[in-house]
Amino acid sequence: MLTSIHAGKTVSITEFKKNPQALINAAKGEPVALLNRNKTAAYIVPPEVYERLLDLAEDLALGKIYEERKNEKNSAIEISIDDL
Repeated sequence: MLTSIHAGKTVSITEFKKNPQALINAAKGEPVALLNRNKTAAYIVPPEVYERLLDLAEDLALGKIYEERKNEKNSAIEISIDDL
């Protein structure tokens, strides 16, 4: 079975355990696929990349909420400032 690896660099868990920081440094900010028995077990990405992915996921979730609600009938009630 063929599988895709979504990183230009790979490392085995065994090699990674020997000196994790050295391998992270050697990646120079690029994603690294962590392999276990030649199958991707995880991806190691810089904090900035992970934070950007979280931001994108939040944007997608908010976009979905917007799309669901944009055709809802407006239930807002207009009141004057004096009524408050």
